[in-house]
Amino acid sequence: MPAFPAAAKRELANSQLRHNLANATATIRHKRAAVVGELDDWAQLREAGAAIKAHTLSNLDTYLEQFEAAATAAGATVHWARDAEEANRIVVDLVRATGEREVVKVKSMATQEIELNEALEAAGIDAWETDLAELIVQLGHDSPSHILVPAIHRNRAEIREIFRREMGKVGTPAPDDLTDEPARLAEAARRHLREKFLRAKVAVSGANFAVAETGTLLVAESEGNGRMCLTLPETLISVVGIEKLVPSWQDLEVFLQLLPRSSTGERMNPYNSTWTGVADGDGPQTCHVVLLDNGRTNALADEIGRQALRCIRCSACLNVCPVYERTGGHAYGSVYPGPIGAVLTPQLRGTTSEVDKSLPYASSLCGACYDVCPVAINIPDLLVHLRTRVVEENGWRSKPLDALMGLASWVFGDAKRLAAAQRVAAASRRIIGRKGTIGRLPPPLSRWTDARDAPAPAEESFRAWWERTRGGNS
Repeated sequence: MPAFPAAAKRELANSQLRHNLANATATIRHKRAAVVGELDDWAQLREAGAAIKAHTLSNLDTYLEQFEAAATAAGATVHWARDAEEANRIVVDLVRATGEREVVKVKSMATQEIELNEALEAAGIDAWETDLAELIVQLGHDSPSHILVPAIHRNRAEIREIFRREMGKVGTPAPDDLTDEPARLAEAARRHLREKFLRAKVAVSGANFAVAETGTLLVAESEGNGRMCLTLPETLISVVGIEKLVPSWQDLEVFLQLLPRSSTGERMNPYNSTWTGVADGDGPQTCHVVLLDNGRTNALADEIGRQALRCIRCSACLNVCPVYERTGGHAYGSVYPGPIGAVLTPQLRGTTSEVDKSLPYASSLCGACYDVCPVAINIPDLLVHLRTRVVEENGWRSKPLDALMGLASWVFGDAKRLAAAQRVAAASRRIIGRKGTIGRLPPPLSRWTDARDAPAPAEESFRAWWERTRGGNS
């Protein structure tokens, strides 16, 4: 992948993509605003969610051991994975031990992060995505572009063609008379997946939350495919990021109000499936939990950056981000796109690659992401923090910029110099800002003025107005 600026430029040339994204994100934004507006205590819920997550992260070692003990007592087997390679090796070995050569999957960001499907394929194991949007992405030989709606960049006509072209190659084909009506597309997906649900002996899932006191995992979803994967197979393998823990069952009361409203604009997820180990004659009889680090403890060590681990993967920040709405998720070069990806990915992967160096700059710092985050992650502050880290780690400071900042410091360091600079700026309005905005400036400043309209300097500064009207007297 190229760095974000180059990738974004490529995606901006796709007018159909921009149209699809604008329609989809606007719809989700309006639904979210309506259901959030129904709650008088939304601000308190948000504070509670942030506090629970912050407390858990501060005591993560204790809660991880508590979860392992509770899950083991309930009949599950807990595995620890330091990185993607170790997690993939664990899952591949577990599937091989069953003698099976295929698995059905619940939508999972963690398994996408570690590229589990690719690892299973290399081991000769077929992995079938069962979430509708993930199925579209998989059949289209594509990659997800949104946390919640992975196929948000596709429209109905494109999905119809993918289904007609690809379904028959890997299972039940799409009907010959398939149209692009949502109900018909969903019906084709159900028919295609049903044989896989009934045949599969092994399932792989993630988890939205893991409860330390009981060893319980929870998956929240809207289609029912998750419940099919969590109940029908004989073996269930769950790959769970260590940041997904909450201390107690009661804490779910907060998050099961925050998550659906922030993600799908619903009051409640249609399906909330929980499981604690195994139970005789009910659901999978073998249960494995792979607790995944993969850079999370590195993020945890950063006192400012660790708040990104509070993320509950609702995608609300993507739906309000003006940058994401125009470029889509593929430009970010990560399974986590949008504002949260711009602060989470560089902490998980480091800032050595050109892609990861550029991500903290993939934002206008408008602050909309912080306003909608249900666990109050201050993404704008994190972006600035990570920009500083990128500069310090990669030596991106430039002599011209240092000189410019030194000049600014010199001007702002003295009241008389500042007043003189303001008078010069006001006078420049007659040359560069006759229409109220700054016109085209010569290179290299033209790179700024060619891309945006900046307001012209004020005719009179506040300092000058105060001096004129008050004589400088307070």
